[in-house]
Amino acid sequence: MNAEEIKGFFADRDQLNMDDYLELEYYLECVGDIRTALAHFCSEQSTAQWSRVGFDEDFRTLYGAKVLSWQVLEELDALSYPVEHAAVGKIHACRVTIAHPHGNFGPKLPNLITAVCGEGTFFTPGIPLVKLLDISFPDNYLAKFEGPKFGIDGIRDMLGAYNRPIFFGVVKPNIGLQPEHFAEIAYQSWLGGLDIAKDDEMLADVPWSTTKKRTKLLGKARLRAEKVTGDKKIYLANITDEVDKMIEQHDIAVANGANALLLNAIPVGLSAVRMLRRHTKVPLIGHFPFIAAFTRLQKFGVHSRVVTKLQRLAGLDAIIMPGFGNRMMTPEEEVRENIEECLNEMGTVKRSLPVPGGSDSALTLESVYRKVGSVDFGFVPGRGIFGHPMGPKAGASSIRQAWDAIENGQSLDCYADNHPELMAMLGK
Repeated sequence: MNAEEIKGFFADRDQLNMDDYLELEYYLECVGDIRTALAHFCSEQSTAQWSRVGFDEDFRTLYGAKVLSWQVLEELDALSYPVEHAAVGKIHACRVTIAHPHGNFGPKLPNLITAVCGEGTFFTPGIPLVKLLDISFPDNYLAKFEGPKFGIDGIRDMLGAYNRPIFFGVVKPNIGLQPEHFAEIAYQSWLGGLDIAKDDEMLADVPWSTTKKRTKLLGKARLRAEKVTGDKKIYLANITDEVDKMIEQHDIAVANGANALLLNAIPVGLSAVRMLRRHTKVPLIGHFPFIAAFTRLQKFGVHSRVVTKLQRLAGLDAIIMPGFGNRMMTPEEEVRENIEECLNEMGTVKRSLPVPGGSDSALTLESVYRKVGSVDFGFVPGRGIFGHPMGPKAGASSIRQAWDAIENGQSLDCYADNHPELMAMLGK
């Protein structure tokens, strides 16, 4: 590109009607001239060739992505990760803000992702390393999305559970249980005070535990637990499957008494989530398989906050995400950012319930509560309930006792003196 061509991919914010643009934050490692590389970056993800040969026209004004600002963070001796590339010159790490016209793709998540994370973005000459750090939407674009049908408030209304976290439990063993055993274990956890007993994200419609049989037994167990406890309960059934099977799986599960549905949102696709959101009359809850594969590297891929925003936009009422603690290998700040993206104002889109998880139990509840900073979260132990030495009913009771201790301002040690389920978790 010559200097005049490069200039067409840069703009001041006050030159644009920002209602027509998404705002994108990228980390880039540029090789050679930075302005040339950034012009290519905008060109490749929008207009590419912006006029026909022999015609006096320029599509960049309406359709071109444009650099609003950029900052050189540092000059590097080498790329952060080795990548084969043809560009030569100095290497600079940059943070760049791009305005991308959403009229290029409209309110369609597959097309949006194709534009901002597609071939043009990750195969730009002179920019071997890219990480999409954030994405911001104008209100007129958000208005085209339905978002969560229930959200936090709807889930609380279903359960009659207010002013406290929502207590989930992942039935364990996650693979191998016959439906009869699975249902009994879930039933015991509901008796102990669990709000939501859930399928593991890996438990699908399999010959030894079909969706039809498992949901029928769990639906009945849920109703029995509600009758015994007097509290509303949720059975969260995993219907992750081939996309052309998901409506059928949905209908079977809901007819049998599953009153919330689990989706591995990225494996099935955000468009499939959106399709189910329009079809369903129960909450949709997303799990995080495949997300770490392109979010974990600090300087390449997509930041997990972007994925959280897109899942909320697609219509997930709750979003299970990597939580606090070393096992999940996610920086504490990043966990907090994802929680905030579930709760932040987002036009008319309802808030999703954030569910940070990973090796939790009664012993970690207070720490998670303090780090979240409010009661608007889901707490999702697995072995912390179903591996309790006194059984799943006691495991669920230990979680509720830990919350009672927090509300009463008591230490777990003191509260456990009169609560054997909690005492067993403390190893006493």
